[in-house]
Amino acid sequence: MNPRQPIVSRLFGCLCWALFCCMGGIAAAGSAEDWELMKRISPRGYVCGFVDKPLAIDGRLDEPAWQAAPWTDDFADIEGSRKPTPRFRTRAKMLWDNEHLYIAAELEEPHLMGTVAKHDAVIFADNDFEVFINPDGNNHNYYELELNALNTTWDLHLAKPYKDGGSADNSFELTGLKTAVHRKGTLNNPADKDEGWCVEIAIPWKALAQHSKRRSPPSDGDQWRIDFSRVEWQFTVVDGKYVKVPNTPENNWIWSPPGIIDMHRPERWGYVQFSKEPPSKGVFVPDPTLSGRDRLMEVYHRQKSFHEKHGRWAKTLAELGILSPGGKGGGEPVEMKLTGDGFRASLKMPIGDTTRRLFVRQDSLLWADDLEKTSEKQNSPKG
Repeated sequence: MNPRQPIVSRLFGCLCWALFCCMGGIAAAGSAEDWELMKRISPRGYVCGFVDKPLAIDGRLDEPAWQAAPWTDDFADIEGSRKPTPRFRTRAKMLWDNEHLYIAAELEEPHLMGTVAKHDAVIFADNDFEVFINPDGNNHNYYELELNALNTTWDLHLAKPYKDGGSADNSFELTGLKTAVHRKGTLNNPADKDEGWCVEIAIPWKALAQHSKRRSPPSDGDQWRIDFSRVEWQFTVVDGKYVKVPNTPENNWIWSPPGIIDMHRPERWGYVQFSKEPPSKGVFVPDPTLSGRDRLMEVYHRQKSFHEKHGRWAKTLAELGILSPGGKGGGEPVEMKLTGDGFRASLKMPIGDTTRRLFVRQDSLLWADDLEKTSEKQNSPKG
């Protein structure tokens, strides 16, 4: 997670407010400036192969299925290539069967440390590994999981991003979750140099179905939005113990970077494509709606900036500086209208032999309907 952005919603009481203020406050609630940085980085994609028997969750990644599964690209800084390449390598891989989504990660780390031992505590106070999953791909109702080198976990659900007024449900549990950590070195011992640690995770589909309308387990070819983050602090050694370097922010290293310092931007997360093929055999198919989604998210971000400046929503695209509402590869021109609580923008996109209409509204909810099923009633999401 980005400690500067969601700290208010994730921690509790006055102590949380103090920590929040120290970490720099809440980022903008969505802005045109954000989008200009975010749109420069395309979401990454990964084909998740199928396995026909459950994996043993021990953190070692030595089973043949894991050996056959490809690694993701190495993680980059959360702001992308505008920042230096991470000091230590991080990469991940995924598999699935009819019961679980499996995630593995390898984190290079010369100094293994971990202090947080309580479930659902603030794990990112340590170096950690984090998972973000948005099954519906609509920017709402997503899950977050964090764990450290002690294998302490924190799982939570967000109905919508913090920037849109969302708050974390810390009581949420990924029921049936299995995690394991394999440490290549010694924990909390500054006297030696370590290699790193590996993470292995099994998340039941039933747990991921709690706040999702998608099929669980998914079908062959389905795509979900997913991303991985690594929080890495800088330490010095005082009296034989690791101590964080004062006034030094943490690094955030990401598989599919959003381009700004905020992990809670589901529209920029990567794609996982589920394949019934064995690991490494599937071919990733780019999302045919991505260009349309990006055009609508630009409207969303420009509206947020406009509302911040003028105290109202823009009535026309021209007010937002969008003078050419059409777009190459993005379908027909964007249509926009004000609603009782904000705005709604939409566009049509030809997808194969069908046409889809995509929508976005003021809280970043983004969804698609079959054109022939579109009506004023159906355009209003139930959730």
